[in-house]
Amino acid sequence: MNYRREIDGLRAIAVLPVILFHAGFQTFSGGFVGVDIFFVISGYLITSIILAEMEDGTFTVANFYERRARRILPALFVLMALCLPFAWLWLLPQDMMSFSQSLVAVTAFASNILFWRTSGYFDTAAELKPLLHTWSLAVEEQYYLLFPLFVIFTWRFGKTWILKSLFAVFIISLAAAHWGATTHPIFTFFLLPTRGWELLSGGFIAFYFSLGHKQLSHNRLNELGSLIGVALIAYSIFLFDSTTPFPSLYALVPTVGAALIIFFTTPQTITGKLLGSQLFVGVGLISYSAYLYHQPLLAFAKHRSVDEPSSLLIGLLVAATFVLAYFSWRFVEAPFRNKQRINRKQVFKFCILASLTFALLGLIGHFTKVLENMRNLPSLHEGDVGHIDFHKYVADKYYECTPKSIANEALNWEGYLRCNQSKKSSEVEIVLLGDSHAEHLFLGLADALPQKNISFYIKSSIPFVGNSDFENIYKNIANSKSIQVVFLTMHWKGRSSQIPRNSTLEFELTNSINFLKSNGKKVYLLDDVPTFPFPPEKCKFGLRICEIPKSNITKYEQQYTSKLEKVAAQTGVKILKLRDYFCDDLKCSMLKNSNLLYRDDNHLNILGSQYIGREIYKLLPELAD
Repeated sequence: MNYRREIDGLRAIAVLPVILFHAGFQTFSGGFVGVDIFFVISGYLITSIILAEMEDGTFTVANFYERRARRILPALFVLMALCLPFAWLWLLPQDMMSFSQSLVAVTAFASNILFWRTSGYFDTAAELKPLLHTWSLAVEEQYYLLFPLFVIFTWRFGKTWILKSLFAVFIISLAAAHWGATTHPIFTFFLLPTRGWELLSGGFIAFYFSLGHKQLSHNRLNELGSLIGVALIAYSIFLFDSTTPFPSLYALVPTVGAALIIFFTTPQTITGKLLGSQLFVGVGLISYSAYLYHQPLLAFAKHRSVDEPSSLLIGLLVAATFVLAYFSWRFVEAPFRNKQRINRKQVFKFCILASLTFALLGLIGHFTKVLENMRNLPSLHEGDVGHIDFHKYVADKYYECTPKSIANEALNWEGYLRCNQSKKSSEVEIVLLGDSHAEHLFLGLADALPQKNISFYIKSSIPFVGNSDFENIYKNIANSKSIQVVFLTMHWKGRSSQIPRNSTLEFELTNSINFLKSNGKKVYLLDDVPTFPFPPEKCKFGLRICEIPKSNITKYEQQYTSKLEKVAAQTGVKILKLRDYFCDDLKCSMLKNSNLLYRDDNHLNILGSQYIGREIYKLLPELAD
């Protein structure tokens, strides 16, 4: 095969959008199509090599896999080795277990299957997986296991027969991809049966040239075809996004674009001169290593950062990607691809030893929970009850309310209805109404006021104002002679947007409060506990600080605080500012006296609920009357 500089330049066009997409640059919302371009390039090059050697009678499976091993495995294994210390230092036990699983999957060329079973490519959690990007390598390796064997066993039937057979596979694979993109999107995105047609797209071009055809000599046609290819790729990079069904027929846009560039581009065309330039070829030469290093750098930065990494940090990580890629290409890729420096036996020995080592480390990490058993945890503690499941603790300590007049209205709700054990047969006196942010306050208030019968009525994930599901609850509370006090609260940040479009939070909340007050109820309005940009496990294991600047909290609180204050002024009710118990003038913390108070990023645990319950009682001693 003659070397084509524009192919290396096309690699640059493939890798840059992928890196910028994963870095979070919204302009490159369809940057994930760079992987599809890689598939087309790979299909073209590999098929060209196989066909040329089959015609010469020099093709052997051993030589083929030796080339693949030299090209892919050394740089991949060095990257995995570099990831190990950072995974050990920065990952939580659960994340470390996931990372360990990926070590095993990568060595078995099955990481695409692992990520299909455990996450979606566009999920937020997927961004934190250091080896997520190896799914595409697994797809290629699975293709390389099948395709050469198919060509060997069918070669005697002739290229035309092989082409017809592959075209049938192409149609089936493309049809499955289009159907599965909406019905089974994760399977379709990650697995070979719905990605194989992309590799075959490049392979068909190789077959065309192998049949004796040459690149067209018509300069204008080559110019037009290659420019259309560039336009198609640009369209998909800048106009596709995570909502685009993929890889459906939409994936034809970047793949056809890449195929047109490979087919029509010559050194004399505008596209050929651009892609053949020193800059594009240089990036293309290190593109494989750049692809390897970008995801771990970004994933570990997100694990380590308290908040989303800053634009400056992201920019530095992107720059670091290409620096590391150069050194990887220069000192790992190039030496291993040089048969004069490293022979076949040495390559296979290295790859086998590395594979077994990483597989063993991965199995140890998965089955032994090595971080939980070996890492020295900080002195931070939750207390004995902090380790008990919140919902189970409440269910064990408190009983369903009687009489059932109000409880019956909640039987089909997602939430629970509980009352003090000592008041099992008494009427309800204090009510918490809302979503799960009312539920997590119940325990603390019930413990602080054992002489009162307290209940909570919630329906998770919906606001308690402007919603017909709560109408009967409101009526029953209003008609109850025993209920004296009603606390209104919810996750204001997450629920305010769910108020009916023809109304407002202020209007609905004011009506609800006035209705309850008109029926003799004392109403208190609670703001919310702070929501943190990280789960408490990060704090517990000392991997992140347990506090953030107060200014970070107030950014989103401004969305509802002014509305609550307006409602309080109009209705004459008191606002209890819960966030003040977690924040001082400068910062907000998940901790109090070294006790962790949260069970996730926005819900209190047992100790947190008990802490707030005591503080509310101190603020409102009249509740005990």
